[in-house]
Amino acid sequence: MTNAFRLLVALIGSAVLLTTSNAQYARPKFEIAPAADRGSGIDLGANADLKGRRLLPDDSPWHRDISREPVDPNSSRILARIGWDKPLHPDFGTEYDGAPIGIPYVVVPGTQPRVPVAFTEAPQESDPGPYPIPADAPIEGGPNGKGDRHVLVLDRDTWVLYELFNAFPDGKGGWNAGSGAIWDLKKNQERPARWTSADAAGLPILPGLVRYDEVVGAGKVEHAIRFTLVNTRRAYIPPASHWASRRFDEDLAPMGMRMRLKADYDLSGFSPEARVILQALKTYGMILADNGSDNFITGAPDPRWNMAALRELRRVTTKDFEVVEMSGLVADRPRR
Repeated sequence: MTNAFRLLVALIGSAVLLTTSNAQYARPKFEIAPAADRGSGIDLGANADLKGRRLLPDDSPWHRDISREPVDPNSSRILARIGWDKPLHPDFGTEYDGAPIGIPYVVVPGTQPRVPVAFTEAPQESDPGPYPIPADAPIEGGPNGKGDRHVLVLDRDTWVLYELFNAFPDGKGGWNAGSGAIWDLKKNQERPARWTSADAAGLPILPGLVRYDEVVGAGKVEHAIRFTLVNTRRAYIPPASHWASRRFDEDLAPMGMRMRLKADYDLSGFSPEARVILQALKTYGMILADNGSDNFITGAPDPRWNMAALRELRRVTTKDFEVVEMSGLVADRPRR
């Protein structure tokens, strides 16, 4: 989403909530990992192989099998509003116009030096630094990118995730960013109500990315997948904690909404890579995390992606999905 619109939404006045989240938020506490836990077999570096380790606990909502959950009563209206024939689109791959396609991440050791981060758009909703960001950390869109410029850093020894939105090096060893969040991946967390993160919905980004080491290396994706829509509602479904819209229409999707590929959708005509991703969309679905192009699913860049296989995903359209039943809706009402 555009930086100006994200800031505008953050500054809009107080809302009347239909429900509220009772989740307790505590900023992560940090300690140096014991020597026995260091080097856990996970590679270091950009878009590194996580060796099959799940990013979040097994009982995380991201790992929940939603294939048998009821369809939401408003499913057809929401999907019609998206557009029945809008294709699924893989917003990740190899390279385009000299920049990697997707949201990159970097894995660092627990000894990575921490550097200051100044937050310029949502400082009151951001977790203060310092953050262990390498000077050469990959930036979404590349060093000259004009988009969301996410920076994601995973500390493999403490299993803590650091994420920034609209990040720029400050020229003095630190970073400036629009917003940022720190996630202790050893437990399930929710942001405080109405707080953003490095993503519009207030969710972590890395756990929802499609990664090469999952699809090709392990042959399975065991989590929901992050996706975007152009138009969203001024509402969210926990574990999301933030909306990014000025619209109240009940047939628009709230942040945190989950869609799944229909169980009877035939996968037999797809390549192995595409089948792995589509099966994940049947089992775990995709979670709405930001405003962006319709039905764009997010992944990490990798020069080894088979772009022809990824393009097969565009044969799937909105009509092949259903919205999973939503509970715990937090929504704003128009002020009169």
